[in-house]
Amino acid sequence: MRKEENELLVRVGPETAMGQVFRRYWTPIADALQLDKPDSDPLRVRFCGENYVAFRDTDGKLGLLDELCPHRGASLALGRVEACGIRCLYHGWKFAADGSLLDTPNHPDPNFRAHFKATTYPIREAGGLIWGYFGPKEKEPPFPHYAFMDAPADQRYLARIDVACNYLQLLEGGMDSSHVGILHADFARPGWNKGTFARSTDTNNPGAIAVDDNAPSLSIETTDFGFHYAAIRKGAAGGQSIRIVPFIMPCARIIPAPERMATLFEVPIDDENTSTYLVAYGPYSGDRPRNLYMSGLDDPRLWSEPDRKWKGSWENRFGQDRSTMKESWSGFRGFEPEDAAMSLSMGPIFDRSKEHLVAADGAVVHLRRILLDAAKRMQGGDEPLPLPNVRKVVAVADTEIGAKDRWQDLAPDNNALRRDMAAE
Repeated sequence: MRKEENELLVRVGPETAMGQVFRRYWTPIADALQLDKPDSDPLRVRFCGENYVAFRDTDGKLGLLDELCPHRGASLALGRVEACGIRCLYHGWKFAADGSLLDTPNHPDPNFRAHFKATTYPIREAGGLIWGYFGPKEKEPPFPHYAFMDAPADQRYLARIDVACNYLQLLEGGMDSSHVGILHADFARPGWNKGTFARSTDTNNPGAIAVDDNAPSLSIETTDFGFHYAAIRKGAAGGQSIRIVPFIMPCARIIPAPERMATLFEVPIDDENTSTYLVAYGPYSGDRPRNLYMSGLDDPRLWSEPDRKWKGSWENRFGQDRSTMKESWSGFRGFEPEDAAMSLSMGPIFDRSKEHLVAADGAVVHLRRILLDAAKRMQGGDEPLPLPNVRKVVAVADTEIGAKDRWQDLAPDNNALRRDMAAE
């Protein structure tokens, strides 16, 4: 990758093309538990290099405003949330969720209040997440409906993890099938350290591969929601073992397990920080302790619920325990410590002009093409392609099919959303 293309992809500030792409979509900006009660503490939100404040008023209505008070610029994230509004501590100016100016103690002029309104942004709650839209009002897209939004709350597991690196490093890791059986060998290939292979019987395990093949071939199709691909491993009796993973613009992917689907979003906080939102649903997803253990989020040295920040760094070697590496492939425990450590070890922003790609990186390359196309369209004055209905987009856990069978038939609704494009 040329350095100028890398720069185009990784920079997400308000004046950048990729930053404008992200601002054309509804994206998660908070875990709904962070604003779980009327008049709860305001939440400082940072998205693509700009700061905002979100709050839930006395009636439960959500508001999303620029962080700095339009009077003198003090942070509203320090303010009081009371009586259906948020009040700046500096001079007491109070704003409703729709931006209306409700009170100005140092300027008690009702005519002034009636004609003044703070800038607000669309905000919604759905699927256990708080969502925001930060683009032009006339370009606001329909609110997306993901399948996890239909899941009962007691069968849904949600976590937010703030990681100190660029969004693309985390997103590329999530779209890379060949690393699953290697980095995540403890979950993916039980018995690897004894020279044997046994498929994991945990139907909630998203890393379990069906066959001992770490060099899958990839078949990739561009779709109206982004793209999907099949990782094709050698199956039994000459068949194919298929795993299908979709990417949904601008930063979502769906990772399958036999009885669980996990949708992950890599939302840029700024160029060097990212919020990962993981929402899983299925029969076991309501068992939060079990899911925290599998994710590796039950270690307070690395992550805690109150601040959602990932604390792994070179200072604590990202939580690696090398004394366990005769039994554990990586010295980490859980998917998140392994994935986060790899992304963080690259530095805050990786220079992709120095890498050497192979065929197994095909989905990563395609991801970059899709994002570069969106950024270049934005640079040329065109809008990124809008999302279709994504409710029926699915991932498919490892499934055996015949040597001549079509993997696309395992995800027919993904194919139904496909648009004709020239072969790349």
